[in-house]
Amino acid sequence: MAKKLNSLSVDPVAAQARVLKIFPILRRTYPEAKVSLDYAAPLELLIATILAAQCTDARVNIVTKDLFKKYRKAEDWLKVSQEELENDIRSTGFYRNKAKSIQKTCAAIIEKHHGQVPQTMEGLVGLNGVGRKTANVILGNCFGVQGIVCDTHVIRLSRRLGLSGNSDPVKLEFDLMEIVPKRKFDGWTRFSDCLVFHGRAVCNARKPKCPLCPIAKHCPAADRPELW
Repeated sequence: MAKKLNSLSVDPVAAQARVLKIFPILRRTYPEAKVSLDYAAPLELLIATILAAQCTDARVNIVTKDLFKKYRKAEDWLKVSQEELENDIRSTGFYRNKAKSIQKTCAAIIEKHHGQVPQTMEGLVGLNGVGRKTANVILGNCFGVQGIVCDTHVIRLSRRLGLSGNSDPVKLEFDLMEIVPKRKFDGWTRFSDCLVFHGRAVCNARKPKCPLCPIAKHCPAADRPELW
């Protein structure tokens, strides 16, 4: 049975056919699409995602440029006081909560995972403050495990494109897993990255640039503000 998205019916079969049309176009349009946080190791990407909450990736990359020289292993994040760590990450906002989360996460990595970032969804979501979105970022970019990363761009574009009627990130993730090829065209992680880039460049929240959109002819919401 088709789901209802405002006045747009979401048929899983039609949604899957739409994915197969738009995915190759997005890949050609955004060949550089990838996670925009700078990192050189799984722990660095994990820390960067914590810092990115309510903060731009650009700001996080500025902060981590020096931060990752000071803190290289999980143990390093626990050697300093919370106050010192707060000062190091202050410009990312919500620095007190982020400092607590980072230190709890690193403590768990040492105590439960021998100092290494876990390579499974179960292990990652067991860490403090790590949900499925962050776990999929880590798995897809560090360990080659395909996953749908449902950030705000992916949620918005999935609804506009009629791929799912769900705005709940977890429900949407499983909806997209059913209609996006896991291996073909580089799979779930690549699809998520392309949607994020397209959301930033063209299909923004307030006023999408439909006349410039390379997938507009496949989009049910193109030039239809009532579906935005």
